[in-house]
Amino acid sequence: MGTLTLLLCLTLWWSSAEEEPEWFQNITTNIFSSSGDIRLAGYFEINRLTSNLTKRRTVCFCLDRVNEYGLALAIVMKFSVDKINAQPNLLPGVKLGYELFDTCKQTAIIMRPTMFLITEGSSGVLPVMCNYTHYVSRAVAVIGPYSSEIVSVVGQLLGFFLLPLVSYGATSDTFSDKNLYPSFMRTVPSDRLQAEGMVRLLKEFNWNWVAVIASEDEYGTQGQQQFSSMAADQSICVAYEGLIPIYTDPIPAIRDIIEHIRGTNVGVVVLFALTQSATAFFTEVIKRNLSAVWVGSTAWGMHKDFFTLPNVNQIGTVLAFADMTQPMDQLNSYSRVLLSRIAEERLKQPLRQPGTELPTVTNPCPLCWKLSLNNMSLMEEPLVQRTAFSVYTATYSVAQALHNMLGCTNTSCNTMDNKTIYSWQRVTFTVNGINFTFDENGNPNIGYNLLVWVWKNNNITFREIGTFYQELTIDKSSIVWHTGSQVTSDKGNVPVSTCSANCEDGQVQRVKGFFSCCFDCIDCKEGSFQNNSDDVQCTACPKGKWSEMRSRNCLDPTYIFFYWSSYESVGMIVAGLVVLASQCTIVILFLRHWGTPMVRASGGAMSIIALLCMMGCCASLLLFLGEPWELGCRLQLPLNAIFPTVTLSAILSMSLQIVCVTEFPERSLPHLHMLQGLGSWIVVVACCIIQAGLSIWFLQEAPTLSQFVYSLEVNYLTRFLSCPITPLVNFGIMLGFNGLLALLSFMCTFMALKPAGQYNLARDITVSTLAYCVVWVIFVPIYTGLNDHNKSIAHVSVTLISNLGLTYAYFLPKCYLLLKMPENNTPDHFRTFLEGAPPTPQED
Repeated sequence: MGTLTLLLCLTLWWSSAEEEPEWFQNITTNIFSSSGDIRLAGYFEINRLTSNLTKRRTVCFCLDRVNEYGLALAIVMKFSVDKINAQPNLLPGVKLGYELFDTCKQTAIIMRPTMFLITEGSSGVLPVMCNYTHYVSRAVAVIGPYSSEIVSVVGQLLGFFLLPLVSYGATSDTFSDKNLYPSFMRTVPSDRLQAEGMVRLLKEFNWNWVAVIASEDEYGTQGQQQFSSMAADQSICVAYEGLIPIYTDPIPAIRDIIEHIRGTNVGVVVLFALTQSATAFFTEVIKRNLSAVWVGSTAWGMHKDFFTLPNVNQIGTVLAFADMTQPMDQLNSYSRVLLSRIAEERLKQPLRQPGTELPTVTNPCPLCWKLSLNNMSLMEEPLVQRTAFSVYTATYSVAQALHNMLGCTNTSCNTMDNKTIYSWQRVTFTVNGINFTFDENGNPNIGYNLLVWVWKNNNITFREIGTFYQELTIDKSSIVWHTGSQVTSDKGNVPVSTCSANCEDGQVQRVKGFFSCCFDCIDCKEGSFQNNSDDVQCTACPKGKWSEMRSRNCLDPTYIFFYWSSYESVGMIVAGLVVLASQCTIVILFLRHWGTPMVRASGGAMSIIALLCMMGCCASLLLFLGEPWELGCRLQLPLNAIFPTVTLSAILSMSLQIVCVTEFPERSLPHLHMLQGLGSWIVVVACCIIQAGLSIWFLQEAPTLSQFVYSLEVNYLTRFLSCPITPLVNFGIMLGFNGLLALLSFMCTFMALKPAGQYNLARDITVSTLAYCVVWVIFVPIYTGLNDHNKSIAHVSVTLISNLGLTYAYFLPKCYLLLKMPENNTPDHFRTFLEGAPPTPQED
């Protein structure tokens, strides 16, 4: 159907100083009819009726004052026909005629002229036929009416005869249904598009708590329904819907509506209403000092009836939708010529007698005879200037359809014989350089201008702030907000209209009551997050991710460990170096006194091995520091268990020797050499094999580092990562085996006799193994109650303390003897342990 084009509203006026076009010379003063080869019909609201109807000669006429807006559009219709007839290339040889009918905005009045228009030809008779397909009515097309209420009455009747009905103001979306209104078209957008634009406007300013008021007619009720439906789809809550009666006194209903608006505490009100209803509504709004942001529909947004309302500038901010139109350049000049000629002709006519000012069939508007240049203001109203384009395009579309059907060229057209205009014969044409077309539903390819009311010196002007057709564009900085007594153009002070304040990041909305826009803000707990700004429930984090309280997303966890530069690592390294230095010193001291009775009695080579294993145990603690790695974690606990096993098994072998020589001296003497040699090594090797088996079992059951990390239930963002100590049973058995060795050594030496005058080796073993057992017994309950970070510190600390206890309790007394009492380092002083001599009872 052609390219959709946005029509921009320009303000171009025809200067009276310019030379009048030649076709102005043929202007007639009869506004309401004109003869021609082809007759059009026009419906306009020329007179206003407020009280009653009178019936004269079976024709209903309106009584009351003239509707200046309707009269102005009637003049535009005349201008349109005259301008089309003056174009030599559009309908050459064919002249358009017209008849204008006053609707009085009453459905009862419109039916008689409608029946008259569908009579056959000029006969004035409506025949009964079985097939009206090729029926030729009096008029080839009807322009108007303006009101959706009246179109709903006559549209289906004219559609039955397929008589084209081109409205310049009926916007109800009901007329887009071609099954009900097959011959209907219009030159203004439908209310569905307007409702969509209003919803887009509310979304643009984050207004989600609004009231919708409508006049109780076809236009208002359907616009209200469409807006409410679209608003709900966009999460905009309609706090209140009200209807303004049009057939009864509206004041009580309006007062009730205003009270509801106050009660719902809305800051934005959408008003879908006809001008008369909107005027009555705002009159009460001013009386009750109600201020808000008013979103106005095309029916009232630019109507001059509001300009004269006292204190109208106190109602707040008005954002009005207006049809996109083009200026009619010659309209003002044409109107001046027409009004001048009416005034001149009136002066030539005799004075009218009283009583002749009532409407008749031939003179539906007697008061129009009094028009003059003093009435030019009615043609210069902004609303008339905008609507003029819609009237002109409605008339021009019929002319263009005739041009196509009659096969017109630049010089001639075919005859009208057997020609019928069908509503489905849609046309595409260009007006003022704008491509204009109808879609399959009879709707035009134009949208809306968005205007804001601006008050200056007690006058209302309109400032264009945006457009809407398929997308909304708006210049927020050009809006002057009238909020109570404050006036501001700062977009940061945009009025707010929400039931509840917006939730902060990481909060979801828990709806309270019946409206989705009224809610409490609930914090998203750890492990959940706010996925979208309008969520009503927090979303759980996916597996392997976590979030903090009030988060907008989930994150992968990060792991910390004992960095080499951390205080904990430095402290443990220093402590380990102290223990290593002590053990290294003892080893050196033993090597320097190698072969002496003290070293031999202490186990000789086995003592050196025990010391070296304790040093290895201290060195293995480095595996607890730094970032965990697969091989390091596999070696950490087995090495930490096997090294002490070697030392404790060596001490156990010494304990067994002491038991034998002190409790069974006679029996042990023949086997002393074996006990001190091969027997001791067998004990050590056997214990190491058992511990190695336990370690292998632990490694088989324990997960790798990567498996351990994958299996963790992520309920944290930061966690201390240590090598897995699982299963705990296997780990406990490994530690328990070392504890068992220490306990056996303690039991073997605790009650052993001290040889008189000799060194007491049993004492060293008793104290050292007791210290070892006590340290690890205390460790177990403490360890179970710690977190991973402190567990690693406790494990390293207890290992160093138990290692230091064995070193100092078992080897330090021997070092003291070697350094301070060398005179006692004699075979005599260790005879029982070296030679197996029975000990004598200890003297006090």
